[in-house]
Amino acid sequence: LEALPEPTVLPLHPRTRARLDAAGLMQRLETAPRVLLSAPLGYLDFLMLARHARAVLTDSGGVQKEAYLLGTPCVTLRDTTEWVETVESGWNELVDLDRDAALAALGRPVPPVRPKLYGGGHAGGRIRDLLCSYTQAR
Repeated sequence: LEALPEPTVLPLHPRTRARLDAAGLMQRLETAPRVLLSAPLGYLDFLMLARHARAVLTDSGGVQKEAYLLGTPCVTLRDTTEWVETVESGWNELVDLDRDAALAALGRPVPPVRPKLYGGGHAGGRIRDLLCSYTQAR
C-alpha cells in the first residue's frame, strides 16, 4: 500500500488489525504515507467510498461484484472468483498475493465499456408488468 501513488483508505476489522499487529506490520501501516486506516465501515459508507475510489483492492467475493456494479475497477487478492464475468469483462483482475501484479493492476486504466452483465436495472418493473398482465388476463 505504501508503494501506491494515490491516497489509500484501509478499513480494518479488529481481527485483521490484531493479526497485523501480531505480525509487526501495524506500525508500518500507521506511518505509511498516503495510507488512511479506519475502523470497519457500515455498508452505505463502504458503497460511497467504493463508488468514488479509483479502484478497489479486496479478497472478498461480494466486494468484487459491488465494485463492478458501482463502476469501480477491482483488483482481487485471490486466484479464483465466483464472479468470472467481472474478470472476463476487464473490470476485475485476479492477482493472488503477487505484489507486483497488484500494483500493475491498480495502475491500469478504467475499462472503456461496462457491459450490463446483470441486466439493465429494470427487472422489478418488468416483473410488475408481467404480473399485471397475467392477473388482467384472468
